[in-house]
Amino acid sequence: MPPTLRTERLLLEPYLAEDEEGFVALFQDTRVSQWMGDGTASEAADRALFGRIFTKVYAQDLFDVWAVRRDGLLVGHAEIKPNDVLGGHEIIYALAPTAWGAGLGTELAEAIVAHGFDTLGLTKVYATVDPANKASLTLLDKIGFEHVRDMKEDDGSTTHVLARRLTASDKSPLAP
Repeated sequence: MPPTLRTERLLLEPYLAEDEEGFVALFQDTRVSQWMGDGTASEAADRALFGRIFTKVYAQDLFDVWAVRRDGLLVGHAEIKPNDVLGGHEIIYALAPTAWGAGLGTELAEAIVAHGFDTLGLTKVYATVDPANKASLTLLDKIGFEHVRDMKEDDGSTTHVLARRLTASDKSPLAP
């Protein structure tokens, strides 16, 4: 199970079974899912994905996956996991549109990166971003990610690969 992380305004904690409806709603929202993986999946596929968080990811301690809460409400999703194609760990994050525009994405991404550096002992973390996702590219640039290469996808599209290296000035944004 992943550890619980706290930032100034967010709580990242393991999912609970009762989070399924909120998880599915987040992943079914095309404003969110258009930027994740292969885009919007069927509701049944998202429910199956939620189930695998418990039966596979948590059960086998594969990587860290969190429900992201603000004021007790599920407002997002976060992960840090090994990615063999990238040769390191990738951060993944998503926030519900109701949480956009308040700096929570930056807070969330910084928390995941800090966990990678402080807890997992990583010296570099990656993010993959659709070139059209300007908000995510701006956010990642702001917190020190740099473009390292592009990947061609099976469908012919391009994905930007960005990386952030651990520096001497890195301080954990996680609250004590």
